[in-house]
Amino acid sequence: MAAAEETTGAEETTGVHEATCEEAPWAEVTPEAARKLLVAAVEAFAERGYHATTTRDIAGRAGMSPAALYIHYKTKEELLHRISRIGHDRALEVLSAASERDGTPTERLADAVSSFVRWHAGRHDTARVVQYELDAPSAEHRTEIVGLRRRSDAVVRGILRDGVAAGEFDVPDVPGTTLAVLSLCIDVARWFNVRGSRTPEEVGALYADLVLRMVSARK
Repeated sequence: MAAAEETTGAEETTGVHEATCEEAPWAEVTPEAARKLLVAAVEAFAERGYHATTTRDIAGRAGMSPAALYIHYKTKEELLHRISRIGHDRALEVLSAASERDGTPTERLADAVSSFVRWHAGRHDTARVVQYELDAPSAEHRTEIVGLRRRSDAVVRGILRDGVAAGEFDVPDVPGTTLAVLSLCIDVARWFNVRGSRTPEEVGALYADLVLRMVSARK
């Protein structure tokens, strides 16, 4: 299986910067000190987990004193929320852009899956934090993030429904298939290895083909 193949040597990826994706990560975070702290937090959370990471760990990775962190973020949870909000916004943008493109439902679904997978592979540290630290945010922040996840679900569900209506997909259970498609894509963040044999683009193409087979797409 691909996941098992690429997981080999995964321990060695700790601390490795994420692969280049469509745009510079975290460009919207200013000033520079706040961005450096956020990048350090992503690395620490991805490596150690949110609960095992201290604010001292984050500040140290950013080359700052622990006190400097509180100038930009009131709490560690605020940092996680910022990461999660930006990450979920970006993931939703990727899916929405594919959904709104010209083309058949088959083409749009392939584009959505390949783009979503490329993001999860190319930003695997960020995606690991965004997708697997869902219980750590406050109740208010969790509600906000769940809302964004539901919007992503709705985008994929809409493409599948369009495909069924057009006679391109054979999908008796659209909600269940939506969950399966998103779960397949999201799991890439867990196992993707930058030192592995496949690039994010190659994994994206592979998963797009797998999903089209899943829905019995008529190519």
